[in-house]
Amino acid sequence: MRAEKRKKNAPKELARLQSILKTNSDVLMDEVKDIATIVSAEKIKEKKDLNEESKMDTDTKRNQKTLLDQHGQYPVWMNPRQRKKLKTKRTKGKNKPKVSKGLAW
Repeated sequence: MRAEKRKKNAPKELARLQSILKTNSDVLMDEVKDIATIVSAEKIKEKKDLNEESKMDTDTKRNQKTLLDQHGQYPVWMNPRQRKKLKTKRTKGKNKPKVSKGLAW
């Protein structure tokens, strides 16, 4: 809910900050103008797309469905219950070979 509130209040806060920066009553506001820059959402999205191309090869070998990495290890943050649950999902579809019990008397 906090994230939703931030989205909702962002335009109001931006307008308030711009109105504060427009007043030239304080000398300090000129310094703040240099620091605070307004960037449109499109530019941020473009920058994000560029960053995804140059992404490091640290954790790209992880399967998104099973969360296993290339060595068959789960992430550190995953607790044993979640690991067991995913393992049962993964092995549920596989047919286990039937072992004969030998002679039945």
